[in-house]
Amino acid sequence: MSAYSGIEKLLHRVALQMPAVTEMSFDIDQKIAAVDRAEVAQGRHVFVSGLARAGTTVLMRRFHASGAFRSLTYRDMPFVLAPNMWKRMSGVSSKDIERHVRAHGDGVEVDADSPEALEEVFWRVFCGDDYLQKDRLVPHRVPDEVRDQFRGYVGAILAAQDEGGPRRYLSKNNNNILRIGALRKALPEALILVPFRDPVAHAASLMRQHELFCGMQADDPFVQKYMGWLAHHEFGLTHRPFCFGGTLPSAEGDTPATLAYWLRMWRDTYAYLLEQHRDKAVFVCYEDLCADPGVWSSLAGMAGLDPDAEAGDTLSLRPPKDAPEGLDPALLAECRDLYATLRTAGTEGMAARG
Repeated sequence: MSAYSGIEKLLHRVALQMPAVTEMSFDIDQKIAAVDRAEVAQGRHVFVSGLARAGTTVLMRRFHASGAFRSLTYRDMPFVLAPNMWKRMSGVSSKDIERHVRAHGDGVEVDADSPEALEEVFWRVFCGDDYLQKDRLVPHRVPDEVRDQFRGYVGAILAAQDEGGPRRYLSKNNNNILRIGALRKALPEALILVPFRDPVAHAASLMRQHELFCGMQADDPFVQKYMGWLAHHEFGLTHRPFCFGGTLPSAEGDTPATLAYWLRMWRDTYAYLLEQHRDKAVFVCYEDLCADPGVWSSLAGMAGLDPDAEAGDTLSLRPPKDAPEGLDPALLAECRDLYATLRTAGTEGMAARG
């Protein structure tokens, strides 16, 4: 992000920050793409969504490596709501971005063709007021007309590729946990995957990312604006937690500088998803995905892929962390119990859909 020129930063501001421009670009692109929304609704698309640091990126990249899916990539930036228009207007389709390790510091390398979580711009533009609150992100109802527009958007993304390209959409968007029901109604044949991780390891990873991005955004204000335009508030100076039921993870006096804060968000998020969407999504345990090749085979089979085909990124699992001293034992026990229940739900979900 820091490598962007002044002109590139201005173009991003125009394309992503100005509502009139974003909405107009979407309308123009829909006319160019001439999407059959009913056909899009019948597609076997795949959506990956969970808390950040749950393995969502590596899972999405494994599906993308199959070649069976089209995802938004960095080539679609910054007019992410108008992939067909932008492809015609610019040289973005031939633009090269030198392969580099992404800002998260996790060793994941990206380039111009790397799939990325960019579709949230659509939801921010068309119903941001319904879920983006000043201090939190909340589940929201998606009106029928917006669901239909989303079908059109998916169709436009599929249209903005060379003839004969894949006709299935692949999404990794963590904010989609706020609207899983709407996704199921909009695209009833889609496979929705919700990855999760050991709660202590997951919370520790979230806390590290928060510290990393706070420093990065303090050094470069454009990074903060960029993440805001994409409605990525998982961590950093503009962090806004997911909130289910009115209680923030800071309600017990914890702050994002404490592990307990992130554990409470983990508990609240996955308890909500398990209660509300167990029948709509498949829960995927990251530890099991790393340890058991049969988990990937099951997921690939559910998506209609060859389980033995190229699997993409290599999975790596750090040794489990012991819970630090001073952590509320009741909170830890609650998270451990929920983790076990999620693993059971994941096994049952894969068996039912396998």
